[in-house]
Amino acid sequence: MKLSLPDFLTAGDRSEDRPEHHSENPPEHRPEDRSEERPATVRTRREGPVLHVELHAPETGNAVTEAMLDELLDIVVAPDPEVRVLVLSGAGEDFCLGGDRTEFGQWLEEDAGGRGIRIAGEKARRVCEAISGGRAVTIARVQGKAVGAGFALALACDLRVGADTASFRLPELALGLPTAWGGLLPRLIHEVGAARVRELILTGRAFDAAEAYELSVLQRVVPGAELDEAVAAWAKPVVRRPEAALRVTKALLNSYAAATRLADPSFLDAELMASVAAATRRSPTGGDRAGGAHS
Repeated sequence: MKLSLPDFLTAGDRSEDRPEHHSENPPEHRPEDRSEERPATVRTRREGPVLHVELHAPETGNAVTEAMLDELLDIVVAPDPEVRVLVLSGAGEDFCLGGDRTEFGQWLEEDAGGRGIRIAGEKARRVCEAISGGRAVTIARVQGKAVGAGFALALACDLRVGADTASFRLPELALGLPTAWGGLLPRLIHEVGAARVRELILTGRAFDAAEAYELSVLQRVVPGAELDEAVAAWAKPVVRRPEAALRVTKALLNSYAAATRLADPSFLDAELMASVAAATRRSPTGGDRAGGAHS
């Protein structure tokens, strides 16, 4: 019998951020079914040592699907060693509205234990680790909304510039899920501080670019028309640095940042997400608040 997940797939906590496309036109195949050609959801453009990586599903607010994670893995896990800077951006009005909850709901329909969620969660962890830990300096170019998984992808980047109209939100708790995607939580606590992160997660409130700058979620805020200029201003000096010195310096920065964390159980993110989603779905009231995606 098909499970009913009304709040998961269509409810209002997410509807304000994302078109209703997902609930009206659910995909017919599991993400791993690659028997039919799919349009690419990630586009790349190379400018010498700078690689531009664009999340390209604007009709869904660049919703993160397993197919998108697979494409990102192909790009970021073993990039061209000549790439010095990787710029991550999103097509359309928003950077990324989070995970595709229709897909999330389908995984639970097919396996109530959450196997599909575990598989995608592990891919998310690998993508974010490659963005933050790779040798290239990574820059997030954020416009519009960065929600849930989109927030995590931006935060994984070394440098983050946002339009003055950008906003951020972590609504997982309201959707009945833990904040466990791509190693977001330990990274966010390190960058922002535990007290502020606690408030953002427990309330799930949105915050604007000015507050994001204050919290160090963004390191620079500019008018939307100046985003590309701001990215270029960061990339230009980086690509002139000696390759060995740049690579070692980034490794040192990552190592010292990791040393300040008492614990980093982000390798458990996929398991935690799957377990809580499955438990929430089984609860008597799960249909009202079980959340399908990270937005």
